[in-house]
Amino acid sequence: MLSERARRLPVPRSLLGRMLLLTLLAVLLAQALSSLIWLSQLRATQMEGLVTSARSLAHSMGASVSYFRSLPLAYRPLVLDQLRSMGGTRFVVSLNDRPLDMEFLDPTPRKQAVIDAVYDVLRERLGREPAISIKFVNPEDLRLFNGGVKLDELPRSWAHYALSLEPVNPPVMVTQIMLAPGEWLYIASLLPEPYTSLEEQGLPTQQIIFIALTSGFLLFFIGVLVHWQSRPLKRLAANAREMSLGTIVKPLAESGGSEVVEVSRAFNNMRERISRYLTERSQLFSAISHDLRTPITRLRLRVELLEDEALQLKFGRDLDELDLLVKGALQCVKDTDIHENIESVDVNHLLDCLVEPYVAPTGNGRVTVDGAANANFLGKPLALKRCIGNLIDNALKYGEKAHLHIEDGPDVLVLHVDDEGPGVPEQRLEQVFEPHFRLSGKEQGYGLGLGIARNIAHSHGGEVTLQNLREGGLRVTLMLPRGG
Repeated sequence: MLSERARRLPVPRSLLGRMLLLTLLAVLLAQALSSLIWLSQLRATQMEGLVTSARSLAHSMGASVSYFRSLPLAYRPLVLDQLRSMGGTRFVVSLNDRPLDMEFLDPTPRKQAVIDAVYDVLRERLGREPAISIKFVNPEDLRLFNGGVKLDELPRSWAHYALSLEPVNPPVMVTQIMLAPGEWLYIASLLPEPYTSLEEQGLPTQQIIFIALTSGFLLFFIGVLVHWQSRPLKRLAANAREMSLGTIVKPLAESGGSEVVEVSRAFNNMRERISRYLTERSQLFSAISHDLRTPITRLRLRVELLEDEALQLKFGRDLDELDLLVKGALQCVKDTDIHENIESVDVNHLLDCLVEPYVAPTGNGRVTVDGAANANFLGKPLALKRCIGNLIDNALKYGEKAHLHIEDGPDVLVLHVDDEGPGVPEQRLEQVFEPHFRLSGKEQGYGLGLGIARNIAHSHGGEVTLQNLREGGLRVTLMLPRGG
């Protein structure tokens, strides 16, 4: 399931998009790992500082307890009144006849660490005898004195300065210690800054902004670098497409990285070899055309001088077969090696010209057209006309009628040519593209139409395929990519 979902994720097709995506993933992974390590170290440091602050607070509590223990019973309430009148003390202290009951907060790792540290220090200073209760309470649930008075019901000078920290309102640590039976010392306090809230902090806003800025700058500069390095590859692709269409291509500038320079140099060498091969082939077939036609014509003249008619007929048949083979070979070369410039071809107008003789009012309606091209196509006009014309002629020759269906998109132009003939045996769907191969020996021609059409399609980066229709007939599909 995971692999299927991964295959469905959209992946950029361009080199720039894929490099930026991989870089973004790498940056996010690296930043996430570094942030986790940094955050874990920060929290460990904060926990250490929190425990230290809690122990210091506990020592102050222990000193306060020892002080109240040393006072006579009658003086203890007076001292408490003086402390409340003065205000601004670190603790809120009261004497109660019982431990106050209130809604305590559930312990968290930090709260529990503070409670353990305070408890250990108090036990160390006060011994094992007094009962000690240490809990955390929300400020709104805090109760003071025997009557359970709330914090908001007291004068601000009594407790608010020590226990309020607006607008945070952090939890209050309530420590209750039994001094004697029926006498409990109540101490409420806040932890010092920056540990007041007792909550684990996430990544600071400054850290998130820093990660975003560094990732953005890194992606920007990598994008510029990849775009700069990929320009020679784009020029290489454009030159390769133009060369495949027969256009005269200038040597490619050997620039960019060392690998790109090697590719450009190899392309230039290949371009020179192909150009030299095409020139030599054109010269070769021109020579063959000249050298073969002359002796064939001379032989025909000599055959006509023979007195034996039977022998004359045999020689004539052999010469006709030889002439047919020569003309077929030369026509194949001529039709597939069309030297034209790349132009913007109006496909709809080209089709109108091809089917006009069959759909005109004086015609018999043997060709129908469904659909239209959305835009012009960059290619060789005469070659495309010959390619599509061969497909239509083949459909009319073997299927009586031709039905054209056009499917045009931003990436590919597709033309289906359906006929009403018997179709082609499945085992011979590829064999019919071979030169001089014909399913029916009664039809006239050289058996080169489909092969020439496929060669022209290949020269435009496309393809010609065959498919037998379920309802009968053959579908020939011409696919031409719309390259940039």
